[in-house]
Amino acid sequence: MKRVLVTGMSGVGKSTLLEELAARGFATVDTDYGDFHEVVDGERLWRRDRIEAVLAAAPAANVAPADEPGVLFVQGTVRNQGSFYSRFDHIVLLSAPVEVLVERLSTRTTNGYGKDPAELAETLEYVRTVEPLLRASATLEVVTTVPVAEVADIVLEHVG
Repeated sequence: MKRVLVTGMSGVGKSTLLEELAARGFATVDTDYGDFHEVVDGERLWRRDRIEAVLAAAPAANVAPADEPGVLFVQGTVRNQGSFYSRFDHIVLLSAPVEVLVERLSTRTTNGYGKDPAELAETLEYVRTVEPLLRASATLEVVTTVPVAEVADIVLEHVG
């Protein structure tokens, strides 16, 4: 099974893309939900045991074993994700212009993050400081100003 990390700043559409891919029958794991994080020095990081279980396609992850055909899409953006890059076949960065992120964060109803001015400022700072690092490691970048179905088509073409 191919493993694909979908990453990017808050508001780029990572969870929305995973919903589209799941609707098309692909295995997905959204690490924003569930017990995938631990807090270390005030920062949310991936729990190694949980991410390793997902990537090994353990029964608890509810996906097929690693040696079976198919694709597993894992979504998340955390500081320690780079320590897992060797376990992924593709790193897909979703991005969007700042004005689009601001609009999405201020109007979305599925997640409250970004509505607070401090959270919005944090996200915009991450666009400046973190997104270039993500871009350098990505095997594909998709600007999500097109419909989610088109984003999914682009990603699926890339991962084969």
